[in-house]
Amino acid sequence: MATDLKTFADEKGIRFFLISFTDLFGVTRSKLVPIAAIAGMQADGAGFAGFAAHLDMSPADTDMFALPDADCVIQLPWKPEVAWVPGDLFLGPKSVQHCPRTVLKQMLSDAKSNGYSVMSGVECEFFLLNPDGSTIADEFDTRPKPCYDQQAVMRRYDFIAELSDHMETLGWGPYQNDHEDANGQFEQNWGPADALTTADRHVFYKYMVKTLAEQHGLRATFMPKPMPGLTGNGTHCHVSVWSNDGKTNLMKGDSQLGLSDLALNFIGGLLNSAAAMTLILNPIHNSYKRINAPRTTSGATWAPNTVTWSGNNRTHMIRVPDDNRIECRLPDGAANPYLLQAAIAGAGLHGVMHKTDPGTRLDIDMYADGHMVKDAPQLPLNMVDAMRLFEGSDILPSFLGQELCDAYLKLKRIEWTDFMHHFSDWERRNGLDV
Repeated sequence: MATDLKTFADEKGIRFFLISFTDLFGVTRSKLVPIAAIAGMQADGAGFAGFAAHLDMSPADTDMFALPDADCVIQLPWKPEVAWVPGDLFLGPKSVQHCPRTVLKQMLSDAKSNGYSVMSGVECEFFLLNPDGSTIADEFDTRPKPCYDQQAVMRRYDFIAELSDHMETLGWGPYQNDHEDANGQFEQNWGPADALTTADRHVFYKYMVKTLAEQHGLRATFMPKPMPGLTGNGTHCHVSVWSNDGKTNLMKGDSQLGLSDLALNFIGGLLNSAAAMTLILNPIHNSYKRINAPRTTSGATWAPNTVTWSGNNRTHMIRVPDDNRIECRLPDGAANPYLLQAAIAGAGLHGVMHKTDPGTRLDIDMYADGHMVKDAPQLPLNMVDAMRLFEGSDILPSFLGQELCDAYLKLKRIEWTDFMHHFSDWERRNGLDV
């Protein structure tokens, strides 16, 4: 039986609920609902005008309603009188099939019907900047190789400890916090869960990080490449396939690296659709400054630019850190949390169902020796190339749904047109005197 939100509020001392949904571009939209109205909202949903968000709707469309998924409610640890609850979108009696959370739920339901459940975890890198976002907030964070810098991480102790404590309160199982490879960049790790729970937590985590950063006089950004010359923000995704009862990890086996044939086929599916799903996993113009970046001040970008796989080697798109999971290093900080999970799990399981061969494993440093690999497919160089590859895929619609693919591509084309109407200082410097 679903959680009764009114009872939950009475027991927890909650005054307001944020009934939330995430649009196609990963923007979190919410209505703040007082406890007196929550019973009606739980029954009928909170109303929104779809055209006001990044969804494929017009101003003439009727209101859509976000029906709260009450069993996924999260009480805000830093403001316990408020609770956040993700919603699924409906137009009348029909679900909105291009709602990102709906897409993920449908994909996971299809997987379950084939005997599989998906577990995942994400590593969300972010920068802490000054409030206007122009510079790194810590003026002393200047090492050329700042990764794991004890002094730098401890100068942000109050902020990071508060975040870690909140994740502990929420039962996420946080287990480490560190300074990442760029000056001003941090990451926190917490335990894996089923893919839908991980996506919900990912959405909430970004909200929590940004909110607490503001309270500490900082600005947090998950932008893929906010600072030139520095490592960008990735969102590395660890994923494993399990039996439906959740008791058996199906990734382990007797093949290479201790993997099963299923795991190798999962990798094959990811590699086969990598270029096409780059638009989902690297969704903004700035994304292509991360995955196609020149050498950074630390010596490495830690981001892929080719479609390759390896063992425990971070220079490849797919890393196998252990025999119980694989890591996809392609997604960045702008990726929609729900579509990220749907794309990776869907592409991998498509490989499982079609027994896709991952090809030869490469155990080389792709940053140093990648030029010697002549047949490694390249990732798209920019968003317009990514759009063309996305449009040309006949695999992605099979697990993301045709409605999602059409809607997403339509809105991305509008975004591209808007970008092309923008004039930059670079254009003026290089074009005024032609």
